[in-house]
Amino acid sequence: MSRPLSDYDKRKQISVRGLAGVENVSDLKKNFNRHLHFTLVKDRNVATPRDYYFALAHTVRDHLVGRWIRTQQYYYEKDPKRIYYLSLEFYMGRTLQNTMVNLGLQNACDEATYQVPQRQPAGGRWEIREENGWNGVLGRWDWGGGDGEQDGTNPSSSCPPWQVEEADDWLRYGNPWEKARPEYMIPVHFYGRVDHGPDGTKWVDTQVILALPYDTPVPGYRNNTVNTMRLWSARAPNEFNLKDFNVGGYIQAVLDRNLAENISRVLYPNDNFFEGKELRLKQEYFTVAATLQDIIRRFKSSKFGSRDPVRTSFDAFPDKVAIQLNDTHPSLAIPELMRVLVDTEKLDWEKAWDITVRTCAYTNHTVLPEALERWPVNLLETLLPRHLEIIYEINQRFLDKVNAMFPGDLDRLRRMSLVEESGIKRINMAHLCIVGSHVINGVARIHSDILKKTVFKDFYEFEPHKFQNKTNGITPRRWLVLCNPGLAEVIAERIGDEYISDLDHLKKLLAFVDDEGFIRDVAKIKQENKLKFAAYLEKEYKVKINPNSLFDVQVKRIHEYKRQLLNCLHVITLYNRIKKEPNQHFVPRTVMIGGKAAPGYHMAKMIIKLVTAIGDVINNDPVIGDRLKMIFLENYRVSLAEKVVPAADLSEQISTAGTEASGTGNMKFMLNGALTIGTMDGANVEMAEEAGEENFFIFGMRVEDVEEMDRKGYCAKDYYDRIPELRQVMDQLSSGFFSPKQPELFKDIVNMLMNNDRFKVFADYEAYLKCQENVSWPPWGTEWTKKVIKNIATSGKFSSDRTISQYAREIWGVEPTHHKIPAPDDPRE
Repeated sequence: MSRPLSDYDKRKQISVRGLAGVENVSDLKKNFNRHLHFTLVKDRNVATPRDYYFALAHTVRDHLVGRWIRTQQYYYEKDPKRIYYLSLEFYMGRTLQNTMVNLGLQNACDEATYQVPQRQPAGGRWEIREENGWNGVLGRWDWGGGDGEQDGTNPSSSCPPWQVEEADDWLRYGNPWEKARPEYMIPVHFYGRVDHGPDGTKWVDTQVILALPYDTPVPGYRNNTVNTMRLWSARAPNEFNLKDFNVGGYIQAVLDRNLAENISRVLYPNDNFFEGKELRLKQEYFTVAATLQDIIRRFKSSKFGSRDPVRTSFDAFPDKVAIQLNDTHPSLAIPELMRVLVDTEKLDWEKAWDITVRTCAYTNHTVLPEALERWPVNLLETLLPRHLEIIYEINQRFLDKVNAMFPGDLDRLRRMSLVEESGIKRINMAHLCIVGSHVINGVARIHSDILKKTVFKDFYEFEPHKFQNKTNGITPRRWLVLCNPGLAEVIAERIGDEYISDLDHLKKLLAFVDDEGFIRDVAKIKQENKLKFAAYLEKEYKVKINPNSLFDVQVKRIHEYKRQLLNCLHVITLYNRIKKEPNQHFVPRTVMIGGKAAPGYHMAKMIIKLVTAIGDVINNDPVIGDRLKMIFLENYRVSLAEKVVPAADLSEQISTAGTEASGTGNMKFMLNGALTIGTMDGANVEMAEEAGEENFFIFGMRVEDVEEMDRKGYCAKDYYDRIPELRQVMDQLSSGFFSPKQPELFKDIVNMLMNNDRFKVFADYEAYLKCQENVSWPPWGTEWTKKVIKNIATSGKFSSDRTISQYAREIWGVEPTHHKIPAPDDPRE
């Protein structure tokens, strides 16, 4: 029996989530039951939530497979230029609901599962929840997870108030979205030596590890296109140490085999910090080498289903292949492609280099010097001896060109060299990426300008035509339609649903800024989201908050440059003000900070401890009541972001100007109706430009102010001596006010802020406080909601659709299309 639909449900079906047609529902119900039958363990009558999840996931996947195959057929038949995005980490988020949205199946699935009689215990229906959320995948690595039986770390603070890293065995129950492709297993070589003989150069006596591909379908939005994310898992070959095994060294043989397969067992969870470990270098080369062999195989074989080479010339390679290097982690793609072209395919150096440069492009993601990869030469010499030779040759030829343009400028040659000679001899991988790519881009306009003016100034002066900007974007499918269906719907009621695939349509909402009905609807949706998130916190975190307070949210990785500490200082200041004048009017505020610290990052872990310690004091002070709360959101991840982003009133984007490359969380909050308090850093600059600075809360130093302060010198004690409220806060931290049982607990934070603060927290303290006063007065209401609507209406620029279109046209040399591939049941063109 179908449940009755309200008018709201009907509108929701039609505009945003797709039709729940009778045939669709009937077919889905039948398939769901079939999958559930085969999912259940034999002789078990009661299905678990996991059984229902897997049954639904496989039902939805059935709708993907035909489109996936047809997409590959289309590529082979039309032979277009293929784009390969090389990254060692993907933040995927959960797949089930996202797939349903993109295929237009969500309402049909809701209805089908509603109609299925569920085998359940007493007390209600099972909730179908997706458990296999991904959290930054590297090859088949998770934040620390590996493949199959392997463990990793899932930083959370499940034992508050310290972050505790727990095993995240993300493939323990399997993954319904991936398909192993053992037929495309690829050998990857390590170690060995280089043999220069009459037949050319050969890399010999190597250790071989096999790369096993796993494919995950990535569906487009209602266009029948399903692309592929290919991840790699390390496997030791069968003959691995077989000799040892035969002579009785069984234990050592197994241990060596496990060591080989460690390559894809665990991810280095560092954020903006380079750790030059051999295993990390192995991971980077493993991913690159497997992917490049795969790319070349596909280039040579253009007929569907064929693995026989049909192309023998590489002249057309840059016209058929584009490789985008996501940061420097896949930078070894440049010497690896050269090695294949010169050593294996026997091209001359100049031809191979021309092909490599025209094929590769590099996206830079950070200006922090400690984050830039600089691999020790002795490590490369051991692990990848042939690649080191190629890098030396690339460097020599490049420096000859620089010298020709700037004769006698030895300082410039030293700065631009790929080889750093001071201290331990290292290879600068960012320099390798710049030299070996035809385009270099930053990810926000201010970031790209900083690259040209400072970090890569010499390279910009040498080849200015190479440098571009590509401001980041977010997908409106996940970050509006999926996570905030109520807001998506009230928008669709006013302007239609074309905005879902062309976010620029949101500009039409400017006509409704003064519309009382729309203002009321937007405010109502926000309040509903806040009530829902407050209930979630009470259920999952056992924390009760005031849903009528201002939700002040800073969720992102924990790092000094993101300045969660500035937020903490503000919260303590508010606390002190309320304690001093408890009868003064005060807009209630719930401050939420969430994020993970890299396991080895001491200061980041101390910041988490400070947040929880401040919360312990404030949240239990009866004088404060529900006027001020501070919450640390444990185990922050994509699925939690999908809950907190729609509920936020205020988005904290407060990095020191010039340190955040772009940010994308800032865009997610803007699209979902939170106002931004932020510095003019990263994409904040362009967001304020789009929305109008009067609809933003901007404070603090600009990039040029920070540069001037660097020249003059930053003295934290000057601010401490001059600002009484700041002095009070720091004295409380020093005296153990927030850690009475451990008075010295926060001495490292105090010492850093007072003596060694690279990110100048005190310099922006006063401006931040004044700006926060503007946030709290006048109290948010109609005028606040009007600002919200203006922000939503002007967030169209920050769609990933726009970003990818610009990459396509301006870097990859392909024209984006809205062409829809015929569905599996439709006749082919």
